[in-house]
Amino acid sequence: MEPIELQKDDFILIPAAFGFSVAGLEPTGPCDNDASMVTQLDGETRHGRPTGPPDTRMLVGYCAFGSPDAKMLVALLPQLVHIRGEAQMGTLVQLVARESSQQRPGRDAILARLLEVLLMEALRSAASTAASPGLLRGLADDRLASAIRRMHEDPARAWTIASLAKEAALSRTTFFERFRRAVGVAPMEYLLAWRMALAKSMLQRKELGIAVVAERVGYSSASTFHVAFTRYVGMPPGRYIRNQLAVSSRGAS
Repeated sequence: MEPIELQKDDFILIPAAFGFSVAGLEPTGPCDNDASMVTQLDGETRHGRPTGPPDTRMLVGYCAFGSPDAKMLVALLPQLVHIRGEAQMGTLVQLVARESSQQRPGRDAILARLLEVLLMEALRSAASTAASPGLLRGLADDRLASAIRRMHEDPARAWTIASLAKEAALSRTTFFERFRRAVGVAPMEYLLAWRMALAKSMLQRKELGIAVVAERVGYSSASTFHVAFTRYVGMPPGRYIRNQLAVSSRGAS
């Protein structure tokens, strides 16, 4: 990935953290900042010399998806989102910084809501930019968005490339290539991932039998669902339910 020169009030979102580094534009001498020197100062973590004005100040945070298939969601997001010149993003960041620096009643609840809004605004802003392949880029394409929404609304339907292309008002070949370039996976691969995410969620809630779950995510029988789920998840549905029960029991103890 090419280096990105950050400016004041820029916002960076990295859905799946990977190796990256931050460096200044000016060369440093042997006696300049030592980034390995860390000091807690006035509510901030300071890298380098603990005295003097900072060269750069950044507000850093993270969030986690509570979805049973968070890895799939993260994989469908752009590798990196860089937002510049969005006044609303700047306002939200200022609110987060102000709230996090104060010990007022309800601080944690307010911060949680602010961070949710910040994440949604970042993803919404990214959808309108030339983001890397991912779900947001697909949803930003009106033709592809129609097909994606129909898959989400009716996962049990026996979708084909032809029927999805019809929803997008595109030829089959054009739809397939356009979807793959925008989303990063083929249409039927995305549909399978969506069905399995729904199946995991339903199985975790333990409200429906395996046969009913199979029908709701588009499989004609429990046996065909069993094969598809096992191949995709790495274990059969029954064992997946037992594993989730074990995890819940450990969490409750």
